[in-house]
Amino acid sequence: MDKYAPLRLESQLCFPLYAASKEIVRRYKPLLDPLDLTYTQYITMMALWEHGQMSVSELGECLYLNSATLTPVLKRLEAKGYITRKRSTADERSVIVSITDEGMKLQDRALEVPYQMGTCVNMDPNEALALKQLLDKLLSSFDQE
Repeated sequence: MDKYAPLRLESQLCFPLYAASKEIVRRYKPLLDPLDLTYTQYITMMALWEHGQMSVSELGECLYLNSATLTPVLKRLEAKGYITRKRSTADERSVIVSITDEGMKLQDRALEVPYQMGTCVNMDPNEALALKQLLDKLLSSFDQE
C-alpha cells in the first residue's frame, strides 16, 4: 500500500465537500444578484424569515458563522433596510436582529430561488434528501465536540 495514499485528494472527504460547496454558492450568484444579496446575506435572511428575530449569537450558531463574519453582513442588510439591530434590554451585551417589513417583502421575491437551484443540481430528489441528511448528521457531530 502506498503510504502517501491518505494525502491524495481522492482520499479526502473534505475536498469534495469544499469543492461542492464552492460550486453550489457559485450557482446561487446569478439567482441572488437580482435580489442584491450575497449567499451569506441570503442564508441570514432565511434564518430571520423563519425566526423573525434572533440575537447575533443565536444567528451565528444557526449559520455556523462567527461574529467577525456576521457583523459586516448584518451591517449591509441593515443599510438595505431589511433588518434592524438593537441592544437587548434584558442583556446589554446581546444584540437582537429583527427583520423589517421590507425584509419580509424580500421573502416573496426570493421564493423561486430554491426551485431554480433545484434545476442546477442533477440529483434525484431522494438522493438530494439522503445527502442533506448525511450532511446534517456530519454537522451535528461537530456540535458534540
